[in-house]
Amino acid sequence: MDLGWFRPHLLTHPDHVQHVLRDNTANYVRDGQGMFWRPIRRLLGDGILSDGPIWQASRRNLQPLFSAKHVDSLVDRMADVLASAVAELEQRVVPGQPVDAGVEMSRIVYLTMIKLFFEDRISPEQADRLVPALDAIATSITFRLLVPFVPNYVPMPGDRTFRRAVRTIDEIIFPIVREVRSAPGSGDDIISTLWQARGDSGEPLTEQQVRDDVVAMFGAATETTSVVLTWLWPLLDAHPEMAARLYGEVAAVVGDGRVRREHVPRLRYTRMVLDELLRLYPAGWLFPRTAVATDAIGGVRIKAGSTVLISPFLTHRMPAFWERPLEFDPERFAPESAVHRHRYAYFPFGGGPHQCIGRHVFAAEAPLIVASILSRFRPHVTSGQPRPQAAASLRTGAPVLMTLSPAERRMAA
Repeated sequence: MDLGWFRPHLLTHPDHVQHVLRDNTANYVRDGQGMFWRPIRRLLGDGILSDGPIWQASRRNLQPLFSAKHVDSLVDRMADVLASAVAELEQRVVPGQPVDAGVEMSRIVYLTMIKLFFEDRISPEQADRLVPALDAIATSITFRLLVPFVPNYVPMPGDRTFRRAVRTIDEIIFPIVREVRSAPGSGDDIISTLWQARGDSGEPLTEQQVRDDVVAMFGAATETTSVVLTWLWPLLDAHPEMAARLYGEVAAVVGDGRVRREHVPRLRYTRMVLDELLRLYPAGWLFPRTAVATDAIGGVRIKAGSTVLISPFLTHRMPAFWERPLEFDPERFAPESAVHRHRYAYFPFGGGPHQCIGRHVFAAEAPLIVASILSRFRPHVTSGQPRPQAAASLRTGAPVLMTLSPAERRMAA
């Protein structure tokens, strides 16, 4: 891609994606001075979203909390927290008055995260300040994403918003981190786990390292699920026949009660809808990497130091690998449809060693959230179909406003 000031290589074929993310992953790194990672590093430093030994240590320290086995052990508590969060939303809804879907999805998700992964160390009031600050950062770095070679000391649009948001985050997170250091507790939450962890040389983590990983995990865990689910409601509004099938499944499985663990395996169409949602609107829409040594991909020479761009958003929409790629069709994720699909034709959570650590949380949480909402409400979008906005994650270009009318309640089958 000849962008004048910047000439990255864009990879879209699943074979090439696999080469970079899995087969030759050691040669393609997250460069702390490169596109995307440089502005992110200003917020998160060197930790779980970096590369090399520090990333490996952060990943090793946090992985047990996000393993499939541990997440599965949390599903009952997750269902309880989500039931309370949706009940609280039900109390606030005014008939006929629109709510901001992005705001409401974010609130439901972060209330769940602070209960399950932070042991209430972050209060809802603090989260009400953290989430807007993280939102501001995600959009304020857009210009620096586009011109990554501009030094940080050169003023750019969004810089003032970025610095203000970072100050807000630090004012909240540093005191919590210091408090937990003096009384780390059981170690079953993210902050206690990090304080009990050790680096490669056996030394404890620094206060800054703990802060960086706490912010990264809180931000990534809330951002991915809430941003993806915000896209769901306009898609359902535009496809009433698919919405009706989804509503019918939730009513038949959940009935006149709250969603529980045993319901999740039976929410098969719900899972298909979410998979198709991730295909069209993956939160992580762009993965830049820097080549360490000269390589060749698909017969093209990649010089050492070159930037390669991988985009699930583009690969997921390629006609060579997807029929009717721009259409919303959950049936393409019926079990029999995925048999012959290339592993890297669909990679909403990345792949290889850097595959998203929170993918198991999304897999457990998202169906519970959708079923909890649809067991109580029928959403109707009033703001029209949004366009994608390229930021740190793939956001809606305008708020998604919707009204929530009561769902007809009935006993489960």
